Amino acid sequence: MNVQTHTAAPVLYLDLRAQMQPLREEIDEAIARTLDHCGFCLGPEVTQFEQDFARFVGAEHCIGFNSGTSALHVAMLLLNVGRGDEVITTPYTFVATSWAISYVGAKPVYVDIEDANFNLEPAQVERAITARTRAILPVHLYGHPANLEPLLALSRKHNIPLIEDAAQAHGAKHRDKIVGTFGTMSCFSFYPGKNLGAYGEAGALLTDDAGLAARARSLRDHGSTRRYFHDEIGYNYRMEGIQAAVLGVKLKHLDEWTRERRRIARMYDELLADTPLQLPTEADYAQSAWHLYVVRHPRRDGLKKHLEAHQIGCALHYPLPLHLQKCYEHLGYGPGSFPVAEKAARECLSLPIYPELTDEQLRRVAEVIKSFF
Repeated sequence: MNVQTHTAAPVLYLDLRAQMQPLREEIDEAIARTLDHCGFCLGPEVTQFEQDFARFVGAEHCIGFNSGTSALHVAMLLLNVGRGDEVITTPYTFVATSWAISYVGAKPVYVDIEDANFNLEPAQVERAITARTRAILPVHLYGHPANLEPLLALSRKHNIPLIEDAAQAHGAKHRDKIVGTFGTMSCFSFYPGKNLGAYGEAGALLTDDAGLAARARSLRDHGSTRRYFHDEIGYNYRMEGIQAAVLGVKLKHLDEWTRERRRIARMYDELLADTPLQLPTEADYAQSAWHLYVVRHPRRDGLKKHLEAHQIGCALHYPLPLHLQKCYEHLGYGPGSFPVAEKAARECLSLPIYPELTDEQLRRVAEVIKSFF
């Protein structure tokens, strides 16, 4: 099949400008209000967003942070995880999940993933539990909920807290319940490219435990509940008022955006059904937020070059599993330690998916893919 390379407009991997344009006036007004009352660090916009996002997720408490990484770090601190402890997590995700474990001096203990949806394999989690295990930290990767029922059963059986890394899963559902309220805590990222993204860095920690929430608020603000009085070593992890103002505007559109992402995923399924690609699927318990639409093929690298040559944006999530990263050589893993994760890293390719994609653009992506095979 011949595909025109010069006449067709490029399809961006992510088009934040297209999302911003229809909201620009409302966002400008929200930012202006923040500027007018100088609520730059925390302040009324942060308080309002915390209340709104807690209500959206269905949690009692939401604590705004300057990033999802910071929220994960504080989650470790709230569980008093420290040197000599272990936290079971996935080797196939963004590195921030493991950073949080390392920041407190604990050891990330990796287990392999399920081939179908790239999330933690519960049976392998149980085999990895030791007397030093202090938490289980699954990631709802690409917006698809982890297999929570067996993981929660393990959490109860061994009295080990479960923390949800929901950085990619805003609005995703596990059996019709939004993720973020299943574990002891959950952590979200609002990095600009996320389904709910700030105009800079931001994150949140959610919990139903009032005591954990109070300590989280203190730890993000220099270990202080009263200005210039510090109860413990704390951090400068406060959410900025301007980011909360932006997020507050965007949150009102998140349900609509998620529905559109799901429609786009279904359209990809139809358009690519007759290709050799392994397409993503949803488990019977899951409603993915479709943060990413990730296809698989052994000739992934060639397909990526082909798409880019035809001005189709694409990306790799993730090209090297965490257990093979130089920074974690000291953990003693090597090639073959987690074969499912390693195979995924060789084969996975993320296609454009965002609510503003047009049907014409989707058909062009499919056309270019089909011209490769």
